Amino acid sequence: MIVVTTPTGSIGHQVLDALLGSGEPIRVIARDPSRLSSHTRERVEVVQGSHCDIEVVNQAFADADAVFWLVPPNVRVENVEAAYVDFSRPACDAIKSQGVKRVVAVSALGRGTSVAAKAGHVSASLKMDDLIASTGVSYRALTMPSFMDNILRQMEPIRNQGMFFGPISGDRKLPTCATRDIAAAAAKLLLDPTWSGQDRVPILGPEDLSFNDMAQIMSQVLGKPVRFEQVSFEAFRAGFIERGASEAFAQAMVDMLEAKNEDLDTAEPRTPESTTPTSFRQWCEEVLKPAVAS
Repeated sequence: MIVVTTPTGSIGHQVLDALLGSGEPIRVIARDPSRLSSHTRERVEVVQGSHCDIEVVNQAFADADAVFWLVPPNVRVENVEAAYVDFSRPACDAIKSQGVKRVVAVSALGRGTSVAAKAGHVSASLKMDDLIASTGVSYRALTMPSFMDNILRQMEPIRNQGMFFGPISGDRKLPTCATRDIAAAAAKLLLDPTWSGQDRVPILGPEDLSFNDMAQIMSQVLGKPVRFEQVSFEAFRAGFIERGASEAFAQAMVDMLEAKNEDLDTAEPRTPESTTPTSFRQWCEEVLKPAVAS
């Protein structure tokens, strides 16, 4: 039995899609089961509710061999650490009481770096990892840099102004990965009953790129000029608040990107195992271009 959280989310639905053809029994936790396709609802067992609810996770984790764990984003949260750690406490209790064998979770790069303790959402993710690991379950933390798919949040200025924005220098090269590769790595681990122990699995994409590099590739793929414009961290923070985020969420975003600007994501050495296949150009061709056209 494999349990999938966030089965309608940007990563969770891709994990679920990768598992559906496996023949393995699958159970999902969904706040709104109607958002699942009719085909999916016929194929999986659905536990309705939030995966921060002890009754829900106890029901969902009963007889579970493996769990895919992802804390959903909450832009209005008042305490970012609590949003990861306290949200995960009921699941950790259920992992122990229900005898879950393996957990695969979405986390972040940066453990062991000098900026890991002041990296906002990343710091909270790493503390969540520690909490899950403390249960003694066999655990794999998928550790990622920023997602290529985050570019989709700036669809409007890309389409209408030929621009996208961020507070990190346009010339700074960083790893970036596609959510499809995260989902593929998660599904592979969830379907493999042979691993044990606790470790992290970096997912670094195939290359390090700067935002100016990305703008050049986007321009070529979209057939129109696209440029990156650096904004101040304060303007970046204010933008989140204007769009309805809490002060705590916005500050955690700033802290995370300031840490990325100080080598949070580049400390992990690239290896053949951590180099995932989807290039930024391929992602632009297959995801960004259709999204802009629509």
